[in-house]
Amino acid sequence: MTEEIHQGATAPVQNLVEAIRAEVAKAVVGQDDVIGQFLIALLVGGHVLLEGVPGVAKTLASKSLAHAVEADFKRIQFTPDLMPSDVVGTNVFNTKTQEFNLQKGPIFTDILLADEINRTPPKTQAALLEAMQEKRVTIDGETHILSPLFTVLATQNPIDYEGTYPLPEAQIDRFLLKVLVNYPTPEQEIALLERIHRGFDAHELAGAGLRAVASTGSILAARAAVRNVTVGEGLIKYIHALVERTRNLSTLTLGASPRAGIALLESSKALAAINGRDYVLPEDVKTVALPVLRHRLLLRAESEMEGLKSDDVVRSILGAVEVPR
Repeated sequence: MTEEIHQGATAPVQNLVEAIRAEVAKAVVGQDDVIGQFLIALLVGGHVLLEGVPGVAKTLASKSLAHAVEADFKRIQFTPDLMPSDVVGTNVFNTKTQEFNLQKGPIFTDILLADEINRTPPKTQAALLEAMQEKRVTIDGETHILSPLFTVLATQNPIDYEGTYPLPEAQIDRFLLKVLVNYPTPEQEIALLERIHRGFDAHELAGAGLRAVASTGSILAARAAVRNVTVGEGLIKYIHALVERTRNLSTLTLGASPRAGIALLESSKALAAINGRDYVLPEDVKTVALPVLRHRLLLRAESEMEGLKSDDVVRSILGAVEVPR
């Protein structure tokens, strides 16, 4: 009886997520983990950093998600000559009215795809900082509030690619999750080729049968349900222990900040709701630990030279910290 009550409390969230997944699957073959992490970010109100080589459906997945939740979608192609005003907008003088009018940049949207964000210099990357953290921008001293659904999905090529600028730690920490987008399996890639052969056009999502199955109101209601998910005291201490351990490792020069602990908590609650529960289990924390922590850890140079990856560090921490009963 108790289990039924727990499941019923978050059933609307689970149903909403399943409907969104079904619509996105009409356009995107595979990448289930990527879509799942998109949905965690959407339910928390956080941002996602996507890393992967070109051509693995990062842009298509982002567009499909926006289409399924009836969200306004804009894309910025980051280049070395992109200016901050190209992102946030600028005041333009109108000679007819003799007044300055705000020409809004693409940041005024629900879902923003920041494509190849590490191909632009730090000054322009920093233009996103205030927007990502505060969901507002300041232009010529005037503050403008962004959409309540404002979500940044930023793609980057692997850091060792030529012509890229590593993101500053302050900006990386603003991303709720870092998602690694890999090649599809052979079966998925064959299914993709067959779909293209049958006439699928990634530029015409409506023609592929995608429908809007969520609205701003339903997403905000789902976020409220996620905030009410129960987290036991033992799990709160477990999350803190995981984060704190990153600050005392000889393999790292920078551990996770308190914001990382908050991200781990909120993402765990979202995953619990997605799975139809209004309480968090240790497995929820473990599942989201990699995407939450991997980009917040800075390895020592000698650790990198030995081939150690941040994911290896997170896995070792998960194995070392005692799981609450």
